[in-house]
Amino acid sequence: QVQLVESGGGLVQAGGSLRLSCAASGRTFSDYTMGWFRRAPGKEREFVATISRSGGSTYYADSVKDRFTISRDNAKNTVYLQMNSLKPEDTAVYYCARARSSYSGIRKYEYEYAYWGQGTQVTVSS
Repeated sequence: QVQLVESGGGLVQAGGSLRLSCAASGRTFSDYTMGWFRRAPGKEREFVATISRSGGSTYYADSVKDRFTISRDNAKNTVYLQMNSLKPEDTAVYYCARARSSYSGIRKYEYEYAYWGQGTQVTVSS
């Protein structure tokens, strides 16, 4: 069974930065696309960023493009989300997810992911 554990969330002022980490169990981490999603209070969960198996391809939601960077370290079974220039509207629970199949393309829809972490809270104060 795959387990994903996020960390790195917290409270930060607008304009600040945070780095989220997601550690995955299992020996096949490098075979799967990984993604980050978030759920803001009162809203549905939404796509944030995704990264291909090798890390060579990434894709971002328009709302975070040029501010957030997704990366991965396959030797450590870990995916990261570097968040800069944070805004109050970035406040949400952030989830990492592993793709349902080992196709190496970009994935930006929830149904394309089979495993989810428990989430980590990010709060940005104005």
